[in-house]
Amino acid sequence: MRIIECVPNVSEGRRTEVIQAMVACLRAQPGVLLLDYHSDPDHNRTVFTLIGDDPALIRAMRELYRLAVEHIDMRKHRGEHPRAGAVDVCPFVPIAGVTMDDCVALARELGQQIAETFRIPVFLYAEAATKEDRRLLPNIRKGEFEGWFEKIRDPNWQPDFGPAEVHPTAGITVIGARPPLIAYNVNLGTNHLDIAKRIARGVRFSSGGFRHVQAAGFALKERDQVQVSMNLLNFRETPIHRVFEVIKAEAERYGVPVVGSEIVGLIPLEALVQVADFYLRLEGFQMDQILEWKIQQVLFERLTGTTE
Repeated sequence: MRIIECVPNVSEGRRTEVIQAMVACLRAQPGVLLLDYHSDPDHNRTVFTLIGDDPALIRAMRELYRLAVEHIDMRKHRGEHPRAGAVDVCPFVPIAGVTMDDCVALARELGQQIAETFRIPVFLYAEAATKEDRRLLPNIRKGEFEGWFEKIRDPNWQPDFGPAEVHPTAGITVIGARPPLIAYNVNLGTNHLDIAKRIARGVRFSSGGFRHVQAAGFALKERDQVQVSMNLLNFRETPIHRVFEVIKAEAERYGVPVVGSEIVGLIPLEALVQVADFYLRLEGFQMDQILEWKIQQVLFERLTGTTE
């Protein structure tokens, strides 16, 4: 059984009618299962999580891009989250019966189709990257939609697929293949954005913080708070609790409390077990001791005839 996860991020988190049209479209796609979607009005962004096999995901993503091009005008888009396109990023993640190389091939196939169909410049990232400086998403997104009209003239930033010209309303898009990622945000009990930005600078890898952590400080205007927003690229090497404890300690230095945190989209069970293991100080705990995990493993083995 081949199972691939796809996590497209769309630059729309406020217009309910547009979001629901995309949800209905994805739910109607044969061979695809929409597991989750999360919309954030401050970020003005929606993250979809779906699974399927190669051809089904290609069909579903083509339809999602069609709706995004039809309904999203990046010239009017405003939000806290950095963005460069209507479908800002679309990664494929191997789950079962597939390899990372399979997902790289899938990213390239989708990239070529999106470029040919919609005339959107496509850039490959992460494991699908064709250049080392395109491996990290922030490097590609730097300058955002507005800056890309000048950036794309640079010979070093020619797209992997499509025209060397930014789509006037849909911008560019970034497609790739990667391991599971955790989108994790920590909300602070203050409206001072500079505090969130300083803490983010301290935990992100590019400025001397934790490896496998991307972080930025954002304002949550509707809540009159600020947020340290992160992507944890490898939770096994840099677990959630380690990053959370540093953020909490840094916030205390400014006299600011942590008022909550959130996970955007889905998260591997193993990552939450790490947190439980740390705070409960469990001894010799194994994943097979989790009831639902054990049931899932047994059912999967019977379904597929494997013991993997």
